[in-house]
Amino acid sequence: MRARIGIAALTATAAATLGFLLFLHARLERSLATAKSEAGAAQQFPFDARILGSASAAAVEWISSPVTLSDGIAFQGRVYLAGPTGLFESNADGTPGRSFRPGRELPAAPLGGLAIGTPRGGLQPELLIATHGAGLLRFDGSTFRQILPRDAAARDLTAILPLSTGDVLLGTRKWGVLVYSGENEREEGGGNRSGVLAQFHPTLSNLPVTALAGDAGDLWVGTQDQGVVHWHGGEADVFGAGQGLPDQQVTTLVLRGTKVYAGTPLGVAEFESGRFTRVLAKNYFAQALAADDETLTVGTIDEGILRVDLKAEPMAHRIRAGDAGPAQENEVAQNATAATSFFRTEDGLAAVTGDGLLRRRNGDTGWRPVLGRDRPLLTDANISALAFAPDGSLWVGYFDRGLDVVVMGASVENVTHHEDKHLFCVNRILADRSNNRMVVATANGLALFDARGKLERVLDKRDGLIADHVTDVASYRDGLVLATPAGLTFLDSSGAQSLYAFQGLVNNHVYALGVVEDRVLAGTLGGISLLQSESVVRNLTVSNSALKHNWITAILPVGGEWFVGTYGAGVMKLDADGRFQPFDKATRPMEINPNAMLATPAHVFAGTLGDGLYIYDRDTQRWRQWTAGLPSMNVTAVAENNGEIYIGTDNGLVRIAERSVAQ
Repeated sequence: MRARIGIAALTATAAATLGFLLFLHARLERSLATAKSEAGAAQQFPFDARILGSASAAAVEWISSPVTLSDGIAFQGRVYLAGPTGLFESNADGTPGRSFRPGRELPAAPLGGLAIGTPRGGLQPELLIATHGAGLLRFDGSTFRQILPRDAAARDLTAILPLSTGDVLLGTRKWGVLVYSGENEREEGGGNRSGVLAQFHPTLSNLPVTALAGDAGDLWVGTQDQGVVHWHGGEADVFGAGQGLPDQQVTTLVLRGTKVYAGTPLGVAEFESGRFTRVLAKNYFAQALAADDETLTVGTIDEGILRVDLKAEPMAHRIRAGDAGPAQENEVAQNATAATSFFRTEDGLAAVTGDGLLRRRNGDTGWRPVLGRDRPLLTDANISALAFAPDGSLWVGYFDRGLDVVVMGASVENVTHHEDKHLFCVNRILADRSNNRMVVATANGLALFDARGKLERVLDKRDGLIADHVTDVASYRDGLVLATPAGLTFLDSSGAQSLYAFQGLVNNHVYALGVVEDRVLAGTLGGISLLQSESVVRNLTVSNSALKHNWITAILPVGGEWFVGTYGAGVMKLDADGRFQPFDKATRPMEINPNAMLATPAHVFAGTLGDGLYIYDRDTQRWRQWTAGLPSMNVTAVAENNGEIYIGTDNGLVRIAERSVAQ
């Protein structure tokens, strides 16, 4: 009899629990339905959905550059790490698995946050991947599907939050919180589908979202500059600096029971039951968080991994060599200056660093490295300039890491890195063959290297330059002409001579140079100045010519004419009579990157800010866009050597035989 009563009690308890769960699920459904209904009249964002295959870029070869990681997650018994350079798989035993690269298996866009969910219409949990510019990716372990909004701003995703309803909330930089519902997709033929993203609610629209946590009925939204927004019961509470938040910028959010932790550059805000309670890890730049009932783990941008005892005083405790656990492990944690995210594993906590993975097992205090990457050839992936020296070595300039000199051959013989207070931000590299040297234009002067690649000296204002910042450099007569934000400087054996707006230059801020014999074209922020023998003879602007944009970023002499790259109107041609002519396809709202143009006997190449590489066939006189195999749509530099085109981007370097790009 007693057993029957026990069974009946258990049955009643189970039924009550199930009823409560069904109630919660129904409440979530109603909350989301209400939000969708209220947003019905708001802006919607059509998208296209397609299965991804490997890009038709077998001929494109990647030049090894550093792997950069930002997030990680455990999925299907494996660990997946993501970042601008791709998605990387690690097997259960810690050995590297498959790699999926932008421009090959993935769209040419940096990867962001990872999450696991089962979108509506899906049959099993999937890995959901945010991208900065290519929308949402769904991965079932074998196949990628891309959800690509037609609106460019809606493709830039900053956060993902799968809901138990099957809907997925998407954070964006411009449009706030959007909702993706897979069940609304329509067949378009050929295996492609389409659908519409909806705004979650007008209150959460137009926010620069950085992080999401919670669910449809109790949602926390971190923003870039507007603090934390707590959406609940159809209302929104905003927490900023005046409500206790250490900083208006929210880098990350983590939920633990009734508590929410918001990371900022000045510490971590703790909320309980929707109310602000205190600040933890004060004055630490918190960019990653993980919480349990007793400890908050904080990944900082430059001070290692911190522990905060939630039961004691709100002081951050940095792991030191004297703490429990092997000193080597603690030293690794101390030096993990780019701990970008945490995720739970079956036996503990994992920390994603800039280039690898650390793991802390349950009960341990120390961190152990479990995954690293082979040392890459190049120092950095953010490339700003490319050039080949007369000896065939490749010079690679970086946006903020100096430059590499790479000896190319059947096997790489040597890589030399140069970086100091002058060689930091590289704008242009010139092979000055008449003087048998390499010249490097930087934001802190003009660096001169001898034929062996040895730095001879750095020229700046003290040596007669009109400015320290050199944006472009070109050979001129027996010397050089330099572009700067303050005008032009001509250098030769007699010294330095400068020219600026007072002498007729159309604008002091010069970005690009084109030189043929004693003629110089100076591309500026305000148009083009034509110089003859170091004197301005004519200025061309939007107001007095057919030029479509005054901001000039690149100038290239091509067969007696000039190809002019602009920041906003693509490429135009300046003919021998001094008249501008538009190009079909290439003269359009488009940004050409500074000095990212190259001419060969067969083609002209132009690197764009977000539209990949544009290629002009000099025989057919037609332009076309090239994106296959590119690690990024932001092409920053182009160079040629022995029939191969080297394409630099802000996410790595690739090369391809020029014959492979022929139409």
